Amino acid sequence: MKRFWRISLFMVASVAVILAVAVSATIGWRPFIGPRTRVLNDRKFEVTPERLVRGNYLANSVSGCMFCHSPHDWKAPGAPALEGKLGAGDVFPLDGLPGRIVAPNITPDAETGAGTWSDDQLARGIREGIAHDGRALFPLMPYENFRAMSDEDLASVVVYLRSLAPVRNSLPSTEIIFPVKYLIRSAPEPVETVVASLTHDTSAAYGTYLVRISGCADCHTPQQKGQPLPGLAFAGGSEFKGPFGTLTSANITPDPSGIGYYDEKIFFEVLRTGKVGVRALNPIMPWGMLRGMTDNDLHAMFADLHTLKPVRHRVDNTLPPTFCKICKGSHGAGDQN
Repeated sequence: MKRFWRISLFMVASVAVILAVAVSATIGWRPFIGPRTRVLNDRKFEVTPERLVRGNYLANSVSGCMFCHSPHDWKAPGAPALEGKLGAGDVFPLDGLPGRIVAPNITPDAETGAGTWSDDQLARGIREGIAHDGRALFPLMPYENFRAMSDEDLASVVVYLRSLAPVRNSLPSTEIIFPVKYLIRSAPEPVETVVASLTHDTSAAYGTYLVRISGCADCHTPQQKGQPLPGLAFAGGSEFKGPFGTLTSANITPDPSGIGYYDEKIFFEVLRTGKVGVRALNPIMPWGMLRGMTDNDLHAMFADLHTLKPVRHRVDNTLPPTFCKICKGSHGAGDQN
């Protein structure tokens, strides 16, 4: 009998060790123990005219804060936010998400918005992916990109959000399906070091910063199970469905199948008018937001995009969808790859 129990205990211990190794080597322990986080502090960002201007610019024209956190008129050119609803939040209008994802009301309304959230709760949510109530935010909120946001730009965004007119707008809570609601706990990461500001010039280096906090790669890189496909950065192929219709993101690498033929004049016209020649862009491509970027910033963004590795991957939304052997998806011109 003693030998039986020794063998049983050995088997149980062996299985436990195997499971522990398997978990460590695959999804890790965060889905079970919760996201990485840091203790909140009582910092209060000083309100200055410069921060208000910079925060307004970043939130409305660069980082997508107001684009994602406002309901839109998807039928109007540039999909403007509904009047009186800027920053009031919305149920995210994309099909195929793992549950109901809600971009919360981030106006200073005390009952339905962010009026009771501290500056550090806002800052932690923006760059670190931890909601005001301590849960992990679904990574559709691009905090993984915003980790690169400088401390000063972060302060400017928070100061601007505090200046918004409070809007009362009750929304349902985010409800993410199993097991995704646990798996996303691995995504947040504390930012506990200084993130310095870059020189605001027209260099590709500053353009890289703008491209990242604008989330260009998120939409223009195809994914499988939430992970970008290797070798296809910025090469297009992600499908989007919603009240704006259905489309596949374009290849924006400097390959001839992408935007290799763009010069700065074409690039500016596309982002300022929402048209490629006579073809209108779908409003889920947020040209209505990006058209507010300064000339210098668009020069920098263009410079960065032309340093990308060219990737041959034809995507054409004017053609019917066909299977693509490169991205393993189905989109216009897929059979030409």
